[in-house]
Amino acid sequence: MARRQQQAGGRGRSGAAGQGGRTRGQQQGQRSGQRQGFSPSRGGKPQGGYGARQQGRGGQRPQGRGSAGRSDLIEGRRAVEEALGAGVPLKSALVQIQSLDADPALERLAQRLDAAGVSVERVPRNRLDQLSSHGAHQGVIVRAKPFQYAELGDVIAAAGKGNALVLVLDHVTDEGNFGAIVRTAEVVGAAGVVIAKARSASVGVGAYKTSAGAVLHIPIAQVSNLARALEELKAAGFWACASTEHATDDVWSAPLAGRVALVMGSEGEGISRLVLEKCDFACKLPQRGRVESLNVAQACTVMCYEWLRREMCGEGARGV
Repeated sequence: MARRQQQAGGRGRSGAAGQGGRTRGQQQGQRSGQRQGFSPSRGGKPQGGYGARQQGRGGQRPQGRGSAGRSDLIEGRRAVEEALGAGVPLKSALVQIQSLDADPALERLAQRLDAAGVSVERVPRNRLDQLSSHGAHQGVIVRAKPFQYAELGDVIAAAGKGNALVLVLDHVTDEGNFGAIVRTAEVVGAAGVVIAKARSASVGVGAYKTSAGAVLHIPIAQVSNLARALEELKAAGFWACASTEHATDDVWSAPLAGRVALVMGSEGEGISRLVLEKCDFACKLPQRGRVESLNVAQACTVMCYEWLRREMCGEGARGV
């Protein structure tokens, strides 16, 4: 307990919010002058974070002529087969009308879609050409059902009253990184993931694939204002931790235990100033090598497993 109080401005961790929570007086206390281990940047510039200036390779596909702005469309036989295998909820499918010399592979795929309960419509090739983003639809385009995002309150409810982990992604834009982070969150038993509605990766086909379907098993909340969302999480007893390579404390010495809202910054800009100012403390990963840093998904995995290690060792209950 002494370490937690020393690093978080002397505040206790018990209260109405449950084990590891905040008291009402602490929620309304002077947070800005009590943070240790980092300093928000000035002039509105982001402080940076893991993966800054490092773009992943699993991002969303550039939009072409026909499907601009239509991220719900999946085209090409392999992509459709992968969507079926990943459990992507599909609404309907357009399959090219076959000539006398039918393509057996396309017919098998159409039958598989029909068996999965997807409405299959036979259409001429020119209709598929009009919808295709790059003209390589291979005779099939499917439409995914809209993903049902949770509310922030659902994530808080899933956390219960005891120790819990929530991931807050400050405009992570790469869909591959996003999916990998959601997969890690689900594996370590996090209560949920919070993302921004604008300028942020969302749940699409790539996220279904890179998360190994984890997007279906953990609440993912979209919010308009991440800073305000952090305030709500803190009011619910969470301590906000900024994961940034500019922190003073490393992950081993930081109070990364109990009820934690772990903030991960974007690939290009890191954690924004407004979000960083809402964080109670910050930590970084120790580094010996020469490369700049891990990307945001890799760094998030390490941070999440350190939280889980302390939870399994019972350190979270002691506020270590």
